[in-house]
Amino acid sequence: MTSADQASDTIRVTVPPARRRRDRGGATVTSVIVSYVILIAGALITLGPFVLSVMTSLKTPQQFATQSPLALPSPLTGQNYAGLFTGGIVDFGRAIEVTAAYVAVVLVGQLVFSIFAAYAFARLRFPGRDAIFWLYLATLMIPAVVTVVPLYLMLTEAGLRNTFWGIVLPYLFGSPYAIFLLREYFRGIPEDIVDAAKIDGAGTWRILTQIMVPLSRPIIATLAIITVVTHWNNFLWPLIITSGNTWSVITVATASMQSQYNGNWTLVMAATTFAMAPLIIIFLIFNRQIVNSIAITGFR
Repeated sequence: MTSADQASDTIRVTVPPARRRRDRGGATVTSVIVSYVILIAGALITLGPFVLSVMTSLKTPQQFATQSPLALPSPLTGQNYAGLFTGGIVDFGRAIEVTAAYVAVVLVGQLVFSIFAAYAFARLRFPGRDAIFWLYLATLMIPAVVTVVPLYLMLTEAGLRNTFWGIVLPYLFGSPYAIFLLREYFRGIPEDIVDAAKIDGAGTWRILTQIMVPLSRPIIATLAIITVVTHWNNFLWPLIITSGNTWSVITVATASMQSQYNGNWTLVMAATTFAMAPLIIIFLIFNRQIVNSIAITGFR
């Protein structure tokens, strides 16, 4: 072995392990810092519009017109929120009642009919079961706007235009997404549990209500939250099927308020903030359950 090879081996052997650990540690700390910076920037971008909405709703129209949109409210005022319920052409209180009733009825209908259909597709055997399921699921690929005109004509012919049931009926009897989600969860429940119930004399109804539904509470809760959020924010169909203020939902009332009051953004932002509040509360309460149900199902 030459002297150069011996020197090279000596250099490789005598590199301090602590230095290598410090190098790796420095790289790890740097990557953590970069990750946090990216996450904080994403959080600011995501939360920024909501914070701006709240700030604007607490300003007077004069301050909003004369100062920067990013300026803090000075002084804080609740007159915009009071203005939502003190009369005017847009009856915001009525819109809240209609929206709450509409979401409640759709929620019950979606859960009941989706559970029935999902159980039939998951556990019952009948001719053409899989073909019917995949054909029904294929309707998810059809854009919702394609069905607006046929639905409008059908409900108008039935005399349901500008009525509460005209808003509700298109969403009452389940949805392909809900049925697919529940079916996959039902199929993941061990067959042995169902077989044991059948041996004990349980029928279809008892198996569904006392076994399948209790075991599926996480995914049912998640589906309920998704349904509430989706229909609380629904805008296009209520706008098309209704006219006037009698059956306006929150989204339509807010849009009408914006045009009626010539872009009075402080009032509009108060309405928007008030409409967001129930959804934020629901998310904060059921956040962990949503995450756990997603982890359980794994979107099988």
